[in-house]
Amino acid sequence: MESRTNAPMGARSGLLMILMSAILWGTVGVFVQGLYSLSEANPLSVGLFRLAIASPVLLLVCTNHLGWQTFRIARRDLMLMLLTGAMTAFYQVCYFAAIGNIGVAAATLITLCTAPVWVAMLALILLRERLSLGILLAGLCAISGTILLINVDSGEITVQSKTAWGICLALSSAAGYASVTLCSRSLARRYHPLQSLTVSFLAGTIFLFPATLMTGLVFQYPLEGWMSLLYLGIVTTALAYLLYFSGIRHTSATVASIVTLVEPLTSTLLAWWVLGERLDTGGFVGGGLLILSIGLLYWEGLRQSRRTSEKS
Repeated sequence: MESRTNAPMGARSGLLMILMSAILWGTVGVFVQGLYSLSEANPLSVGLFRLAIASPVLLLVCTNHLGWQTFRIARRDLMLMLLTGAMTAFYQVCYFAAIGNIGVAAATLITLCTAPVWVAMLALILLRERLSLGILLAGLCAISGTILLINVDSGEITVQSKTAWGICLALSSAAGYASVTLCSRSLARRYHPLQSLTVSFLAGTIFLFPATLMTGLVFQYPLEGWMSLLYLGIVTTALAYLLYFSGIRHTSATVASIVTLVEPLTSTLLAWWVLGERLDTGGFVGGGLLILSIGLLYWEGLRQSRRTSEKS
C-alpha cells in the first residue's frame, strides 16, 4: 500500500524537478545577453566560465555519490565522453554567439526546437534508422519555422548578413546538442548519468581553455557580471542538470522531453519582458511550427514504442 502511494508522489516530484530545470535553462539567454551589455564578454569566455564553474560542483556531487566508481571508465567510453565534452563546448559557444546576432528568443527557438530534428537526421545517417512520415513532416515544419523566424530588412545588407550568421550559429548549436544527445544515449546504458556528465563537462572545459586564450579570454567583469557567471555555472548548469537527471528517474523520457518545452517558452517570455525583444506575426508562426515539429517527433516516438511493445 505504501509503495502505491509513493509511486505517484515520486512521479509528481520528478515532474516538478524537470519543470524547474527547464525554467532554469530558459533563463540562460537573458543572463548571457546581460553579460554582453555589461562587459566585453565573448561567447568563448562565457562558455568557458560556465563549464569551469559547473565542473567542480558536479565532480564533488559525483564522487560523493559514486565514490571511486566515478573514475572507472573503459578507454573506448572515455573517448566517447571526451567527444561529448567537445560537442558540449561547441554547442554552448554557438548558442551564445547566436544570441549576440539574432537575440535570445530566435536563437533559443531555433536551437532547441531543431535539435530533435537533427537527432532524427543523425540517427538516420549513423544508425540507419528508418525515415518515417512523422519525422519527414517534423523536418519540414522545423525548416519552415526557421525561415519564418528570420526577420530581415532587405535594405540593410549588414543586418541581413548578421542575421544569416546568427541562424547558422543556432543551427550549428542544435546539431552539436543533437550529437551530445546521441552520445549520451549510448553512454547511459553503461554509466550513471552523473558520471558521464561530470567527465564531459571537465573535458569541455579543457577543450575550451586554449581556444579561449587564443581568441581573447575576458577576465574583467563588474560585480553583476561575476554574479551572472556564477549563476550560469552553478544554478543553470550544475543544479539544473542535477534536477533533470534526478527527476527523469521517476518520469518517462517522453513526458520529460515535453516538459522541457518550457525552456524555449521561458526564454522567449523573458526576452520580451526583460530585453524588450519582439517577434512579429511570422516569428510567432515560425516558433509554433518549431514546437509542432517537436510534437510530431514525440508522437512518432510513441507510435514506434507501441509497435515494439505489441510485437513483444
